[in-house]
Amino acid sequence: MIIKIAHLYPDMLNLYGDRGNIIALTQRMNARGIDVQTDAITMGKSFNSDDYDILFIGGGQDFEQDVLLDDLKRGKDTEISKAIHGGKVMLAICGGYQMLGKYYKTYDGKKLEYMGALDFYTEGKEERMIGNYAFKTKEGIEVVGFENHSGRTYLGKGIEPLGRVIKGYGNNGEDKTEGIRFKNTFATYSHGPVLPKNPQFADLLISKAIENKYGKTELASLDDTLEAKARKQVMKLYIK
Repeated sequence: MIIKIAHLYPDMLNLYGDRGNIIALTQRMNARGIDVQTDAITMGKSFNSDDYDILFIGGGQDFEQDVLLDDLKRGKDTEISKAIHGGKVMLAICGGYQMLGKYYKTYDGKKLEYMGALDFYTEGKEERMIGNYAFKTKEGIEVVGFENHSGRTYLGKGIEPLGRVIKGYGNNGEDKTEGIRFKNTFATYSHGPVLPKNPQFADLLISKAIENKYGKTELASLDDTLEAKARKQVMKLYIK
C-alpha cells in the first residue's frame, strides 16, 4: 500500500513550520506499514493531480501569494480544482487556504483574483487576528492550533466550515466558523503545524485518502500519549 502526496510550493509556503504536516502524515502512515511518496511541486513544475492521493499547500505572507498567482494560473489551478471536485484529499493552510477561493481584497483596496476553485472570498484588515485557538469539527474532534492572519474569510453556497470556534477568531472573528470543508478538502488557518498536535485530525485525512484508493479500512491505533499530553497542556494554558 502506498499513498502519494503532492506538496505544493514547499520552498515558498512553509510559514510557522507547516511542512510539519507532511512529516506527521508520513510518520503516522509509516508506523502502520503504509509507504509514502512525497513530490515537491515547485514554481514552473507542472503536475497531474490524478497521480496523487493527497495534496498539501501551506501558508505564506501576502507577498508570496501574489508572486505565486501567475504560476498557479499556468495549469496548477486547473489540476487543484479537479482534485477538489473529484474528491481527492487536500489540506490547505492559511494563505494556501485563501488561494482556493475567489479573491483576496487587501485592506488598502487591491483585489487579487485567486483560483476560484470554491465559493468563498477573503478581505484583509489592518488588525491581525493572532493567538492560540481551538475549534471542533463535525466529528467532534477538538483541534488546537495557532492563528495569525489579517484576512477575514466568508463562505459561500455549498461550503461548510471545517469546524466551530471554541476560542479564538477563526475565519473572520464574527460568525464562529473556522476553515472550510468540501468533499475531502480541508482548509484551516491553523499553523503550528496543525497535524502533529492533532493526531485524530491527521488520521481523518489518512483514512479518507486510503478509502479513495483502496476502499474503506480501519486504521491501526497508535500510541498518542505524548500528543494527548501536549494538547491537554495547550487547552489548559491557552484555551479553557
